[in-house]
Amino acid sequence: MLLTVLSFLAFTLLVYGISYYKTRNVNTHTETGYFLAGRGLTGWVIAASLMLTNLSTEQMVGLNGQGYTDNMSVMGWEVGASLALIIVAFFFLPRYLKKGYATIPDFIGERYDNVTKQVVNWFFLFGYVLIFVPIVLYSGAIGLSGIFDLEGTFGITKMQGIYIVVWSIGILGIIYSLSGGLRIMAIADTINGIGLLIGGFMIPLFGLMYIGGGNPIEGLNVLVTSVPEKFNSIGSSSDPVPFATMFTGMFLVNLFYWGTNQTIIQRALAAKDLKEGQKGILYAAILKLFGPLFLILPGIIAFKIFGPGLEMSDFAYPMLVKEVLPWFLVGFFAAVLFGAILSSFNAGLNSTSTLFTLNIYKEYINPKASEKELVSKGKIAAAILAIFSMIVAPMIANAPNGLFDYLQTVNGFYNVPILTLMLIGMLNKKAPAISAKITLAIFILVYGTTQLTAMSGGFKAFMAGGMADPTVLKGVAGAIYNAMPMWFVKPLFEFSSIHYLHILAILFVICSLFMVVMGHYYPSKHEYEDSLDRHIVDTTPWKKAVPVSIAIVCCVVGLYILFSKLGIAA
Repeated sequence: MLLTVLSFLAFTLLVYGISYYKTRNVNTHTETGYFLAGRGLTGWVIAASLMLTNLSTEQMVGLNGQGYTDNMSVMGWEVGASLALIIVAFFFLPRYLKKGYATIPDFIGERYDNVTKQVVNWFFLFGYVLIFVPIVLYSGAIGLSGIFDLEGTFGITKMQGIYIVVWSIGILGIIYSLSGGLRIMAIADTINGIGLLIGGFMIPLFGLMYIGGGNPIEGLNVLVTSVPEKFNSIGSSSDPVPFATMFTGMFLVNLFYWGTNQTIIQRALAAKDLKEGQKGILYAAILKLFGPLFLILPGIIAFKIFGPGLEMSDFAYPMLVKEVLPWFLVGFFAAVLFGAILSSFNAGLNSTSTLFTLNIYKEYINPKASEKELVSKGKIAAAILAIFSMIVAPMIANAPNGLFDYLQTVNGFYNVPILTLMLIGMLNKKAPAISAKITLAIFILVYGTTQLTAMSGGFKAFMAGGMADPTVLKGVAGAIYNAMPMWFVKPLFEFSSIHYLHILAILFVICSLFMVVMGHYYPSKHEYEDSLDRHIVDTTPWKKAVPVSIAIVCCVVGLYILFSKLGIAA
């Protein structure tokens, strides 16, 4: 145990030391220097930072947990992201870099109005502080406390172990944030990214060796022949991610996440130029193709080793790591996993700090603030928000349906609504600001109602015997159910029974059409100039972007054939 802890600390301190040394002479006292890394990030640094910001324990723990309980159908979140990244590289990024935006709400404000900008800005802030950052901390606590066996080692409860890890990650994250802003995080991500690829692939390799008596090929043969249904990426309508959602809500969620989510796109906004930005995004798309091998396959291996009786599916991955990884590698892997957690946590902090400082403090509190003061206030905001998230994180202990599915369901309250505003704003120059506000309100109200009714269990009771017994329903959902007239109740519950990703797609189409119609009859008084280039960075595109994108699409198709009844699942 002592060697495990020492190797963990050694790698963690090494990453911080190298990152600090590389950025010690960089000017982070300016607005651009601190929040956008001086607009100097290159392709591989962007790709590594994108991957480490995205890959954290909510994926390592959550997706492998769904691999344990279900099958390869959840790989849509990874492989589908590659297709979304192609669109980001060709459609979103050139527009962002031409205008020199520092935040996504900057576009909303310029395209619609300042009120809509602030509404979207607050949605991002609440989403990061109440959902994204706490889930990163909580899932990280599950993973690390399981690997280090904090309960058995120190004789503490599971929740006490979670509190210890949450606050450890949070304090170190604050130190990173105060040290050097986005640039030090990007350098640390590059180093941790290499470690994560090595460590991530170690787990399925040693897992297959465990099953195959030391031979990974034999282990794979045993796994495929004993549970072939687990390797079916097409799945069924009862799976967490039905294949049909690849063409509806999942595609939209991936497009939001990679193209309009401040935490992610901020890495690309800091690109040296469009060429390096497109390189970074497409390199990340290639790396996402390997995601199923270390984000889902270990969960299937855990099912083979432990059977279907685990108390919580989210414990499958840390239990597998502890079972199959040699003791002398546990510290290194824990350090790599810690780095991934820290990267996502820091990304959330930096983006939250950016949104608060540039869009609230600078606009409303002190418009005359110097760049040095903005950076100072940004650091204070990051520390306060970090502490708040550290308090919220342990409250997620009873997340229903698995951690990752919970994360995506809750994110639906704001991700696709914001994407709708972004896409219509770029493709339609006439949609007025009022249509954007109405869209946000309708989208969130209807989606929220469907999720409340779906969680209540009322639909099954309704279908079984007319008006359900009120005791079947819970809380707010029950009150809504009982207050509604019968002619409205049945269609509502039928709609609520549809997969939440399909609901998001239906609402996206309806709200998009509404905005277009509003633009036709009540056009915006000012026309947004889409082609204006402010020449902040060079916007010459990467010449190899098209052939690389075609190759990525072919690989996506090939993977879905491989993991289907035409391939391994047969």
